[in-house]
Amino acid sequence: MADVIQIAQYFKVQIADKPGTLGGMLAVLREAGVNLMAVHAFPRSRRTQVDMVPEDPASFKNVAKVHKLKMQGPKQCLLVEGDDRPGALADLTDRLGSAKINMTAVTGLAAGQGRFGAILWVKPRDVKKAAKVLGGGFS
Repeated sequence: MADVIQIAQYFKVQIADKPGTLGGMLAVLREAGVNLMAVHAFPRSRRTQVDMVPEDPASFKNVAKVHKLKMQGPKQCLLVEGDDRPGALADLTDRLGSAKINMTAVTGLAAGQGRFGAILWVKPRDVKKAAKVLGGGFS
């Protein structure tokens, strides 16, 4: 099966870098029925930046507003899913490099049951070109 690549919206939220802060924020989203397709959190300037890719961006924005989450976005990233195999991520990154598209960040992982997933971040001006190079859709 071919990899599925889609352009997705993500939102950046800055939270305190303290135990339980991320869990509390995610619990609020869970209780509101917000489904997240991807979450990537990392330290940034004594805080934690959380990049979230909601299945329904409008619902996410409404919940974030009600709970006064200070967010930035939407921004765009590429979500990839496919059959796990040696070099799956290398194939994707090689194709972007050959097209002279620089990735600003990437997260890849084995999803179990022979599947893999990845989030690829590129400059905003390169999102559509990257999706085309990778054979992805424009959802």
